[in-house]
Amino acid sequence: MSRHVLVLGGTTEARELAAELAARPGVRVTTSLAGRVTRPGAVAGEVRVGGFGGAQGLADWLRAHDVAAVVDATHPFAETITANTARAAALTGVPAVVLRRPGWRPGPGDDWHPAAALRDAADLLPRLGHRVFLTTGRLGLAAFAHLTELHFVVRSVEPPEPPMPPDVELVLARGPFTPAGESALLREHRIDVLVTKDSGGAATAAKLTAARELGLPVVVVRRPPLPDGVTVVPDAPEAIAALGLD
Repeated sequence: MSRHVLVLGGTTEARELAAELAARPGVRVTTSLAGRVTRPGAVAGEVRVGGFGGAQGLADWLRAHDVAAVVDATHPFAETITANTARAAALTGVPAVVLRRPGWRPGPGDDWHPAAALRDAADLLPRLGHRVFLTTGRLGLAAFAHLTELHFVVRSVEPPEPPMPPDVELVLARGPFTPAGESALLREHRIDVLVTKDSGGAATAAKLTAARELGLPVVVVRRPPLPDGVTVVPDAPEAIAALGLD
């Protein structure tokens, strides 16, 4: 009988994990996507789209579909999903791990300004610059909507949702990006401060290299804390090992 693994996905690491699991005999993998991106990349195995209805709904789904293990491989800032996963695992006894790529770390020459949340990042901006490259995703722009004196260049995969700042240029693009391309974008738009979440990974790290080379300050929004007691792994092989599937 196959072991059914649920992967809460939407990231590159989730796709890599699903591919590795789907290739293993005796393992059935289902990847759950939130449905916020209209054209997600191809995913190996079965795919479901949409929420579960909170921790209890997820627990019910785990029981109904005879799930043997759960991997939360969502974005590092998807804290509600992560909390619900930990709670559902506790309710059902289903083993669960959190797959999180390591966060970024400042290096020599970096001018980083940490922020605990988007609202804190917004509070820092007026004293750091007036032409802002904002790369925090399309769902959190309300935190910056009151900054009417600043010019924002907002990059996201899909159009952002209002409210948002009044002076915005929108760049629709999906990584990976290159340092040369990011440097050209920063120069073209005369950016003097960058705002990013600490997403980690290589696909969008080039903007940090470009900011360092141009001597620009970077406001880095820290990751939310993980629930107590969760097992955290950095990549797909470690997730497989942690669940005893290797």
